[in-house]
Amino acid sequence: ILTILKPFESVSLDSKMNNRAISFFWNHRQFSTLIPTSRTVRLYPLGFCGPKNVYSNWNPRNLLNNFDNRMQAPVRYLFQDALIFKSGDDDFQTKGMSTGTVLTFCRLFCPRRLSFDLGHSPVSNNGLRKIKLHHDASNEDVLTKETKPTPINFRKLSQECNSLSDVLDAFSEAPTFPSSNYFSAMWTIAKRMSEDQKRFGKQLMFDHPAFTQLCEHMMREAKIMHYDDVLFSLHAIVKLGIPQNTLLVQTLLRVVQERINECDERCLSVLSTVLEAMEPCKNVDVLRAGLRILVDQQIWKIERVFTLQAVMKCIGKDAPIALKRKMEMKALRELDRFSILNSQRMFEVLAAMDHRSIILLNECSKKVLGDIHGCPFRILMSILQSCKDLRYRNLDLFKGIADYVATTFDIWKSKQVLFLLILFENLGFRHPHLMDLFMKKVVDEPDFLNMQSVVSVLHVYSSLNHTYRCLTQERFLDAMASALTAYLHHISSENLLNAVYSFCLMNHFPLAPVNQLLQKDIVNELLTSGDVERNVRKLHVLTTCLQLDDTSYHKATDFTLPSLPSTPSRPNAKVAEALRSLLGEGCFSENVQLPHNYHIDFEIRMDTNRSQVLPLSDVDAVTSATDSQRVGVLCVPRSTYCLDSNHPRGFLAMKMRHLKVMGFYVILVKNWEMEKLRMEDAVTFLKSEIYSSEDLPTADVNFQSTC
Repeated sequence: ILTILKPFESVSLDSKMNNRAISFFWNHRQFSTLIPTSRTVRLYPLGFCGPKNVYSNWNPRNLLNNFDNRMQAPVRYLFQDALIFKSGDDDFQTKGMSTGTVLTFCRLFCPRRLSFDLGHSPVSNNGLRKIKLHHDASNEDVLTKETKPTPINFRKLSQECNSLSDVLDAFSEAPTFPSSNYFSAMWTIAKRMSEDQKRFGKQLMFDHPAFTQLCEHMMREAKIMHYDDVLFSLHAIVKLGIPQNTLLVQTLLRVVQERINECDERCLSVLSTVLEAMEPCKNVDVLRAGLRILVDQQIWKIERVFTLQAVMKCIGKDAPIALKRKMEMKALRELDRFSILNSQRMFEVLAAMDHRSIILLNECSKKVLGDIHGCPFRILMSILQSCKDLRYRNLDLFKGIADYVATTFDIWKSKQVLFLLILFENLGFRHPHLMDLFMKKVVDEPDFLNMQSVVSVLHVYSSLNHTYRCLTQERFLDAMASALTAYLHHISSENLLNAVYSFCLMNHFPLAPVNQLLQKDIVNELLTSGDVERNVRKLHVLTTCLQLDDTSYHKATDFTLPSLPSTPSRPNAKVAEALRSLLGEGCFSENVQLPHNYHIDFEIRMDTNRSQVLPLSDVDAVTSATDSQRVGVLCVPRSTYCLDSNHPRGFLAMKMRHLKVMGFYVILVKNWEMEKLRMEDAVTFLKSEIYSSEDLPTADVNFQSTC
C-alpha cells in the first residue's frame, strides 16, 4: 500500500550514529515496499521516477514535436520533503546526480492529466487512491490504463481549433499536461489571423472563464516542465499580448532565471527572441545579464548561424565590448556558411548590438548585392536604417540598391520609393536617376501625396540639392506648391515652416504658403513652442532669401526675430598657414562675419581681373571698393557634400548663391582632402584656386542632373 512519506530531519555526522543508521535502514525499507526489487528504477533531476523500460526511449527535447511518443509512462511521481539517498546497490541508477546528492520533496502526487489542481486530478479529493502493487503483469497493465494521460500535441490542437477560444474550450473540457501546449497552439492560431481578428480574438481569450485557470496551471507546472517548454510558453504568452507585469509572466521569468543552466542551443535561440520582445524590467534585466554570461561561456559551441544572430541581437547595446568582439569573431568564422538571409539580417543584428564591424558589413554587402533582385522592401529598409544607425557608408551598396529600385521602378509603390529616398537622404546619398524618376512620378500622379508626404519630398530634394535641368523641374516645384497649398487649412505651423524652408533652399517661393507662414500668430507660435532655436534659424533663412533672392514676394516682414546664438568658428589652421606662405601677412582676414548671419573662414581682396591680391586695411576689411573683387574661402566638412561626390548639399548651395549676390567669389576647400596634402601641395592648390581665370559656377550648375 502506498503511503505518504513523512518528512524528517537529517542528523549531523557528529551526533548519534545509531539514529543515522536507523534512519537509513528505515528509508531503505520504505523504498523496498514502494519499488519492485526485480525492476530497475531511474531517478531524474526533477524528481520523476519510473520503470526504466518505459523511459528508455524518451527524448526529453521533443516535447513540442513528439508529445504522443513521450507520454508513455504508466506512473509519474513527485516526492517532496523526503530524503532520497543513492544506494550502493545496483537497484538505483541515477542520472544527473552525484553520489552525495539529496533530493528534498514534500508529498506524493499521483500522476495526473492536469496540473496540481486536485479538483481536476484523477486522484480523489478525499485522499490518495490506494493502489496495490504486485509484480505480475496483469495488475501493472491495469495501473497503466488507469493513470496514462491523454496525449496532446499543440500542432494538432492548432489545426483542430479555429480560434483562441476554441483552444480554451478544449482545455476546460479535458485539461492535460503540459499547459504550454495550449499557449503554443493559441499563438500558432493567432499568427494566421488578420490584425482585426487577432485583436478581437485576444479580447475573447482574456474574457474566457478558463483563461485564468490555464494561467494558474501554467504557473504550477513551470518548475517541473522541461526548460524548452517553459521558454516556448513564455514566448507564446508575450506574443499573445499578456501584460508583462502580470504574475504569470514574472513567475515564468523567475523560473527561466533559476534554470538558465539547462539552456541548449535551441533554448538560447528562443530565450533571445523572447527577451528581444520584452520591455526592460528587473527580472528581464537579470535574465539578460545571465544570458550574457551563458553566451560568453558557450559562444564557440553554437552551430546554427540563426541562433548566433538571435543571441547577438539580444545581448543589447550595453553589453561588454569584449563579448561583442568575441561574437564578431564567431560570426567571421561562420562567414562561409552565411546564406543570403543571414547576410541580409546581419545589418540589423549589428545595429541592435551597436557594434560596427566593417569586415562583416563589407562581406555581407557583397552577398546582398549578389542577390539583390527579389529582395523584399522590408529588408531593403532594414539594411539602410541599420547603415544609418551604424554610421556605415558603403557607396557600392547604396548605388546597387538604388539601381535595383530604379530598374524595377514600375513595380514599386510611390510611398515605398519615398521611404527609400528618405533613408538615402539620411545617409547623404543622392542617386540622380532614381530621383528623376520619382520627380516625374510626382508630376504625373500627384494624388498619392498627403500632407506628410509633401513635407518629406520637399525635405529630401532640398537637402540633397537635386533639381531637373528641364521643364520638369519647374513643373515639379509647381506641383509640390499646389499640393502644399491644398493642405494649408489644417497643416501645423511646424510642418508649414519646414516646407517653406525647403522651398527656400531650392530658390522657390510660393506666395500662399509664405503669406500664411508670415502671419503674426503663426510666427509667435513658432517662437514660443517646439524647438524654438531651430524655428528661429529657419525663419532667419526665410527672411534672408526674401531679401537676397529674386522673389515675387515684396511685402516687408513686420516682426523682429531674436538673434541667433553665435557659433565659435575655428578656421582650418593648415589653410591659414598655406595662405600666409602664399600671400604673406596682412593680405587676408580670418573668420569674417557677414550680414544675414553668414560668415566665411577667410576673405581675400583682389583686383577685378583676379590677377593680383590687394593688401587689406582696416577700412577695406569692412567696406568693399568698386574696383576690387572679394574672394571668400570656405573650409567645409564632408557632411556638406553628398556622399562621395562633389555635389554640395542644400544649405551650402544656398550659401554660395547668397554670397555671389553679396559680391563674393567663393572658393571651397574640403577639410578632409586638405589634411591629406603636404604643405607644398596645399599652397599649390590654393594658388590655382585663387588665381583661377574660371568664374564661380552658379548655383544652378551645382544641381547635377540631366534631361
